[in-house]
Amino acid sequence: MSFSQKTKNELSKLPLGSRCCSLAELAALVRMCGTIQINSGKNINLKFSTENASIARRIFSILKKSYDIEIEVMVRKNRQLKKNNNYLIVINDKKASKEILLDVEFLERENINIFNPDYKINKNIIKNRCCKRAYIRGSFLGGGSISNPEKTYHLEMVTNNKEHAEDLSKTINTFDLNSKIVLRKENYIVYIKEGEKIVDVLNIMGAHQALLHLEDIRVLKDIRNNINRIVNCETANLGKTISASLRQINDIKFIDDHMGIHKLPKGLREISILRLENPDASLKELGKMLSNPVGKSGVNHRFRKIGEIAKELGGN
Repeated sequence: MSFSQKTKNELSKLPLGSRCCSLAELAALVRMCGTIQINSGKNINLKFSTENASIARRIFSILKKSYDIEIEVMVRKNRQLKKNNNYLIVINDKKASKEILLDVEFLERENINIFNPDYKINKNIIKNRCCKRAYIRGSFLGGGSISNPEKTYHLEMVTNNKEHAEDLSKTINTFDLNSKIVLRKENYIVYIKEGEKIVDVLNIMGAHQALLHLEDIRVLKDIRNNINRIVNCETANLGKTISASLRQINDIKFIDDHMGIHKLPKGLREISILRLENPDASLKELGKMLSNPVGKSGVNHRFRKIGEIAKELGGN
């Protein structure tokens, strides 16, 4: 089971909230995975479609809790490409269907006889903070997904309406998040890519087990990244130390071949002998070996002098 499915299963098992929160969650589900059928008599039937059994049970529970209506549940086998079952929650009662669509502000009460769907999120639906959380949860259940955090950080919610995408993004961003919108194959994708922000969204929706799992992965990835940075840094520093040591040894040998290191001033002569005897030592370590210890900068200064002398003698 994918991380996305586990998250949806957890959210689907949350206790149903108050009337206003259940309505907000239902409003999101209508816009994300709802289908409206209108027959020749202009009768309206409302359907919900999902491949997740837990989401289907939650939609059924919300409808049963909020409305005393008959609901038909069907399961269709998707044999193509070995896909999952498709669960249909159908409300054949035209009066009940219309009442739900009016309650979730999908139809206008003023123009009840004209079918003019409104995908925008009405402020009355999300006037409370708890209702905003419920709407975001319903949007994720109806058309959302989240990537495996071990590979990448990416959470998205898919809608086919631009106005709804803009309103959904604004609603998410009222929680100090930075969701963005991109158009993909005629659908509008509201997405978040930062791991820290995805953790916040999971907390807003109430997916606390998924949140803890993602945080564990984030911590492990941070530790691995830090270890890699330290190793890379130490490797780079070691490479610089070896390159500098080889250059210094070449200068010292060149001077010894052309004039003899015994002719160097005492300080340069001493550091030259120490370098030849300790090719792997760092500048700091060489400085401590001197009869009169000096710091790293002092040792570096002496090797610059040795390099200048080697150059004057015709060295590279």
